[in-house]
Amino acid sequence: MADQRRIVLLDDDADLRDALCDMFVLLGADCLALASLAEMTSAADRVLACDLAILDVNLGEGQPSGVDAHDWLRRGRFGGRVVFLTGHAPSNPAVARAATLGVRVLTKPIGTDELRALVAGA
Repeated sequence: MADQRRIVLLDDDADLRDALCDMFVLLGADCLALASLAEMTSAADRVLACDLAILDVNLGEGQPSGVDAHDWLRRGRFGGRVVFLTGHAPSNPAVARAATLGVRVLTKPIGTDELRALVAGA
């Protein structure tokens, strides 16, 4: 389908990443699931062609964060929308920084209605 939404999902939790991508596919989107910023950069052409990037704020101890991924997307002139996803409290420093970027921050667990709205572009 020509107007199918293309979503890149960046999350270090493999089970959650797979479940969310499965849901996005059921909702009619194409989903590229990645676990790290390194994987994003390796798939740069596919990532930058997406309509929506959903970035987990915290990608694991010692790893670049979702905020770093956001910065990489902007440097690459990503034309899609970016949404952060987190299981951390708003007081977490990385979440607080994400909130200053003018990007929507959604909390885990994320509901089906929120997923549907993301696919619809809301």
